[in-house]
Amino acid sequence: MTLSSMTGFGRTQGQFENYSWVWEIRSVNGKNLDVRMRIPPGLDAFDQYIKTNLKKLISRGSLNVSLQLQKDSDEIDVKVNEAALDKLISVAKQAAQKHDMPMPSIDNLLSIRDVVEITNKEDDEEILKKRDAKLKSSFLDAISEVKQSRDNEGAATYQMLTDVLNEIERLLVEGEDIAAQQPQALKNKFLDKVNALLEKSNFDAERITQEVVILATKADVKEETDRLHAHISSARSLLKEKGAVGRKLDFLCQEFNREANTLCSKSTDIALTNIGLSLKTAIDQFREQVQNVE
Repeated sequence: MTLSSMTGFGRTQGQFENYSWVWEIRSVNGKNLDVRMRIPPGLDAFDQYIKTNLKKLISRGSLNVSLQLQKDSDEIDVKVNEAALDKLISVAKQAAQKHDMPMPSIDNLLSIRDVVEITNKEDDEEILKKRDAKLKSSFLDAISEVKQSRDNEGAATYQMLTDVLNEIERLLVEGEDIAAQQPQALKNKFLDKVNALLEKSNFDAERITQEVVILATKADVKEETDRLHAHISSARSLLKEKGAVGRKLDFLCQEFNREANTLCSKSTDIALTNIGLSLKTAIDQFREQVQNVE
């Protein structure tokens, strides 16, 4: 069994030096592979890495990838604009002498905008490279987790689809038994009406026979039941096939519905009509589960 679902979740944690992080990948249904990312500023180079590695293991689904990155302790880096400070001191001295006022304190001068810049000390480039390598390795673990989650969900979906296919096949066999009796029942019903008319007037017996044959041909559903058997066989093969089969199964559901509709329209027996309606219900259940298959 290799069926994979499009629903899954993966989460990994990591740490390097004074950095810690959490990767999360959430996967839901999608017509194609759609990747949306929420990662901290400065890590834009990860975009292509994320998409490339996701495509290696996942073909379909809408995926949300998030990275929470924290730095446990930041060293402060203080930069003083010496030229600006010297100029301010010179101007302050001149103003103090000119107006016979006390000299401004140094802390007042340092508080003036652009004189002092306080920033977090940047890590060494080599440390950042090693951190990014750890981040990438941790992300690959998150992909493995979400893939395993999708596979586990796929196993449950496989069983549900198999059960529904078994029900479709059971209904089909029951419908074939009823359909086998349909021509004779149709003939008897037609003859009853003809006999009632014959009591009042004369009819051509050969013409009556031709009409019975035409009606029986129109009511023949063997072609539809044969196709339904073929679709069941194809569906079972697809469920065991490797790779993404969701689109193929979805197309097969349309073919299932087409034959079930024709069977209902050809039915001249209420029991066969009910079987056809039950088939449509089971096919809808099958299609609902198929929407979650990769």
